[in-house]
Amino acid sequence: MYYGYYPYYFNQPTNTPCFPQQLIKLRDYGPNPFVVNLKEAAKQNNNYRTVLWTGPHLQAVLMSIIVGGEIGLEVHPNLDQFIRIEEGQGIIQMGNRKDRLDFQRMVYDNYAIFIPAGKWHNLINTGCKPIKLYTIYAPPAHPRGTVHITKEEAEKNHSY
Repeated sequence: MYYGYYPYYFNQPTNTPCFPQQLIKLRDYGPNPFVVNLKEAAKQNNNYRTVLWTGPHLQAVLMSIIVGGEIGLEVHPNLDQFIRIEEGQGIIQMGNRKDRLDFQRMVYDNYAIFIPAGKWHNLINTGCKPIKLYTIYAPPAHPRGTVHITKEEAEKNHSY
């Protein structure tokens, strides 16, 4: 049978990879075309922040939030943010003012968080293992190729 350029056999289960999992080199691949298993990349990342792809209008960043740690209260006046939790659990807080975070939800593996521009927000790890996540900013929030090993390093080199 001929299936054109489709790389899988017709009756192959979709959850079976054709190739074994490989370690992903975590670096900024933008603005070139790029394909990656984001879930695996997020799980492999042990840095507080690793920029994975930066384009002119979008940026993908991997993060690992230590047990008891947090992203820290912040606001992005001119960009929207998407967060996807791949491992771990925490509390997301959001609000219109720094001193009034009236939106609060528990988040776990596979949860998606949408943060509109101008919303104050924080993500706190309440679990017993690091939160592994990826976040997408539109437009980009960090300089191309940013890597912060710890939150303290990120705060020292604040990049937005």
